[in-house]
Amino acid sequence: MKRFFYTLKQAFVQVLRNRAMSIASIFAITAMLLILSLFFILVINVNTAAETIQQDYDSIEIFLADDTTEEQADVIIDDIKGEKGVEDAFYKSKEEAMSEFKTRWGENGYLLNSLQENPLPNSVVIMINDLEQADSLAEKAATYDGIEDVKFYKDTVDKLLDATKFIQIAAVIVMVFLIIVSIVVVSNTIKLTVFNRANEINIMKYVGATNWFIRGPFLAEGIIIGIISAGISVGLSALIYDKIIDAIGGQLFSVLSMPMVPVGFLVYNFAWIFLALGISIGACGSIISMRKFLDA
Repeated sequence: MKRFFYTLKQAFVQVLRNRAMSIASIFAITAMLLILSLFFILVINVNTAAETIQQDYDSIEIFLADDTTEEQADVIIDDIKGEKGVEDAFYKSKEEAMSEFKTRWGENGYLLNSLQENPLPNSVVIMINDLEQADSLAEKAATYDGIEDVKFYKDTVDKLLDATKFIQIAAVIVMVFLIIVSIVVVSNTIKLTVFNRANEINIMKYVGATNWFIRGPFLAEGIIIGIISAGISVGLSALIYDKIIDAIGGQLFSVLSMPMVPVGFLVYNFAWIFLALGISIGACGSIISMRKFLDA
């Protein structure tokens, strides 16, 4: 335990002694994690949107005009059931649609209670058992009288999935580049510490100090820098994302009927991811520096 506390004490001393470079390292890692968090936020919300839409991927919904009666809807149902690729078709009232929206919004469902009237239309839902017939069925559905719109998300889902793949690839490329830059900055910070303590290190070697006893404080220094950077980046990411939700979250609810991923969920996951990345970057920067200057 004495060795552990000695290592930790020396690490904090070295961080404070080289404040300028330590701050530069913290800024570099924090900037990398913040940029990475923006990619994470984008990918997670796009994935959530795609999954939400995919719930309707095997169905086509025909929105009915306000003056279309349920009897007219039954005629559409009877006719469309005879088409190839249709598994089932049924009528959905606007009240049922509103109930589904509240369920989908989860804890935010109470927001819909403030509406003075139900803006959702009645509809006919067509369940598809053969996706190859989906496009022709959507075209067929659009020909009926008394309808306002036909909702079919196949093209949208495909585009979202393509966009998600592109964002994921871009995130990996940017992440690798930023990690390399951060490791170089941390490594340079440790090098300055090694240079400043060169005489002390030589004396420690002469009196029989082991290599790991000497390396310990430098490794801990890099880890401390990484932990501080992770904490700052998690706090800033949460603040930025909370502002984003306040700015566009409500519009996203009303336009796309999809809630954004909650701040709490992202903060919890970011904390672990960023902590692991921060520690890894700090440790790698220290190890690289020690391998060169301490004959590791």
